[in-house]
Amino acid sequence: MRLNGEISHREGEGEGEEEAENEVGSSQKVVVGYALTSKKKKSFLQPKFLSFARNKGIFFVAIDLNKPLLEQGPFDVVLHKEYSEKHPEVTILDPPDAIQHLHNRQSMLQDVADLNLSDCYGKVGVPRQLFVIKNPSTIPYEITKAGMKLPLVAKPLVVDGTAKSHELFLAYDEFSLSELEPPLVLQEFVNHGGLLFKIYIVGETIKVVRRFSLPNISEHELSKVDGLFRFPRVSCAAASADEAYLDPTIAEHPPRSLLERLAGELRRRLGLHLFNIDMIREYGTKNVFYVIDINYFPGYGKMPDYEHVFTDFLLSLVQNKFKKKPDT
Repeated sequence: MRLNGEISHREGEGEGEEEAENEVGSSQKVVVGYALTSKKKKSFLQPKFLSFARNKGIFFVAIDLNKPLLEQGPFDVVLHKEYSEKHPEVTILDPPDAIQHLHNRQSMLQDVADLNLSDCYGKVGVPRQLFVIKNPSTIPYEITKAGMKLPLVAKPLVVDGTAKSHELFLAYDEFSLSELEPPLVLQEFVNHGGLLFKIYIVGETIKVVRRFSLPNISEHELSKVDGLFRFPRVSCAAASADEAYLDPTIAEHPPRSLLERLAGELRRRLGLHLFNIDMIREYGTKNVFYVIDINYFPGYGKMPDYEHVFTDFLLSLVQNKFKKKPDT
């Protein structure tokens, strides 16, 4: 396959390119066009991944946003709706309207709330939530009306990739919430033993990583503290907890059957291939879980063995595309 675009992963890789070409030989090459932020490019397109993918015949080509996409390529996999309309044979990762569904925390978790996974050796739900679109002065009344319990986690309603969209606050009293700027979502804080499960989805592959999170909040602490406290993005607040010694009742991974069912249902409902689920286990229970966030195209560089997983996923997309072609 001829490449009409500039290969964008040359940094730190020049010496191994000839070797990679020889290893690929005459096998079909897979060209992946991409448009990523500089931050996402740095975390995802790491040299080890690019080298491994190239040895499998996969090449990443940067999409020039200043040129018409139809003049670039050809691509086997790309993220652009207009291109898909002109070239239906190209696999799109993922549809823009489906991605947009995860940019709003009100719609983000609705599919989880609608699920019934009671037959999968566990229960998955969403913390009680309240959405505030404007006028924060009404928050105390709305919280009382909804019967929500303190403390509350406050998050911006819109997730647009900026640092501000991931700012989180913990409110020990409802009156301090009037200091926040709507639109926002308020979630009841669920004690979860200070541990969060990041569940990475790449097609049909599921990987689970444990991360340290906020500690439990006791009734005594709640009665002594008030105010509004800002804390860092929970999933990035600390290093992985996979190597730490943890209480097994807290650290045990969610049941595999539960994760497979949850991931499968969300893939179908969301229409997405690449996302992750932030999940917590209610403290003191074995298999009662809550999904607190869903993120599109997360930091896969932090997922174990992501080079192999992502390469296999891209190859399977192309292989499945050819399988679906009618015999000629």
